[in-house]
Amino acid sequence: MPVNAGKFRERLEALRAETQAAIENAKSSTRPVELDQTMVGRVSRIDAIQQQEMALASERRRHAELQKIEAALARIESGDYGYCAACDEEIAEKRLELDPTAMACIKCASGKKGG
Repeated sequence: MPVNAGKFRERLEALRAETQAAIENAKSSTRPVELDQTMVGRVSRIDAIQQQEMALASERRRHAELQKIEAALARIESGDYGYCAACDEEIAEKRLELDPTAMACIKCASGKKGG
């Protein structure tokens, strides 16, 4: 029995809005660090650069998550949602509840082949 895609659509749309808001809120953390030594000491600059790099890494993760959400929504539209991209078997609903962007059944995701 196929999963209830409508239930997951609502959740994915909420995740998309939340992720987009997080990306917008984090934009100020990724702007260039001021390198004027008269304004900021060397250690403070290094700390600021490190914080900026961490913010950029978080931004990349958020964008990757947004792409996964968009792909899942596209699978709902095409009727492929809930089916493994590798073996075309149904993905367990419990797996989708944990990760609504999952593209593979547990067997394919863990590398276990066969029945």
